[in-house]
Amino acid sequence: MNRRVVVTGTGLVTPLGTGVAKAWRNLCNGVSGIDRITRFDASDFAVQIAAEVKDFVTEDHFDKKTAKHLDLFVQYALVATRMALAESGLQISEENCGRIGVITGCGMGGLPTITEQHELVLSKGYRRLTPFFIPTVIPNMPSGHISMDIGSKGPNLTLTTACAAGTHAVGEAYRHIKYGMSDVMITGGTEAVICPLGVSGFSAMKALSKRNDSPAEASRPFDEERDGFIMSEGSGILIVEELEHARARGATIIAEVVGYGLSSDAYHIAAPPEDGEGAARCMTFALQDAGLGPERIDYINAHGTSTPLNDRCETAAIKTVFGEHAHRLAISSTKSMVGHMLGAAGGIEAVFTALSIRDQVAPPTVNLQRPSPECDLDYVPNTAREMKIEVAMSNSFGFGGTNGVVVLRRFDG
Repeated sequence: MNRRVVVTGTGLVTPLGTGVAKAWRNLCNGVSGIDRITRFDASDFAVQIAAEVKDFVTEDHFDKKTAKHLDLFVQYALVATRMALAESGLQISEENCGRIGVITGCGMGGLPTITEQHELVLSKGYRRLTPFFIPTVIPNMPSGHISMDIGSKGPNLTLTTACAAGTHAVGEAYRHIKYGMSDVMITGGTEAVICPLGVSGFSAMKALSKRNDSPAEASRPFDEERDGFIMSEGSGILIVEELEHARARGATIIAEVVGYGLSSDAYHIAAPPEDGEGAARCMTFALQDAGLGPERIDYINAHGTSTPLNDRCETAAIKTVFGEHAHRLAISSTKSMVGHMLGAAGGIEAVFTALSIRDQVAPPTVNLQRPSPECDLDYVPNTAREMKIEVAMSNSFGFGGTNGVVVLRRFDG
């Protein structure tokens, strides 16, 4: 069985705004969602900047009793899912709920709640620990709550493959439909770990930018002066659906998912090999799954973290896979504006890739003033570009050497 899979709904909760229209407009206009941290007092931290979701008001979406037991990463996923479902027009009933599933990606789960409850037990003892502690923080709670919220009774999974989790979730959802296990999947990623432990942990790894005095300019993928990534939070959710199922209910089709690849570097816990060999294999697998030659790709939403190592290794991998065509590709890193959402990155970037195809526009890589010598491809510097995009690729590479790539195509009927 080899069924076609299409995107019929999208939802976004991002540092560029809550809601697809707002976030997408700001992204294409080169707006930065990166600023000084307000979630906690970071004045004594080496890193004092992040990309926070600032327009999300919990009380607008959940009553006080419910919200008390939902960590922010779960709230973001639920709200993004509701948006995506509304856009798709999908109605879930007793008749179809068993063929509708959920697969989400998440990197770290409810780290802010873990920190908060740990501080509580240190000061007042373990008997004061809330009985909701475990169900609030475990990474599969977004998928579980989404299922309960919308009534889907099909497959329900969570992937925790670090910064590739969102892309792996989209890819596995695509496979579930392609091979007949489901008709519809709610998929994507969510993350909310901008807290003292999260920021200080990545800071201790020397992974984050310390450009505290100019937050909007701190994420500089492929630029000579890049010095690390920016922690971000939010959720990107897609409704992916079997083509005939979507047609039968008159759904609007945004794009088609046509390929998925995954691989392991088997090299290092946090660093890719210099030649990007694992990433290159992953892109090749995705192209093979799509049945497409490298020359068919028009645009790549790059992993593009703004770390010295990732950007040059990803560039090397793209050159390996695409050869001379690499110099004809449009490539951009939307992390230059929204930062790095960790486990949610692949979800939001899959949404951005689908919207790029829908609107025939490549978002920019902002802050690219002086490209690094080893980063010599076309990264759509600083200004969005209207262009023909028939086929696009979205890359995600995570700690532990885990890689994920999805390929989307303009729906041709």
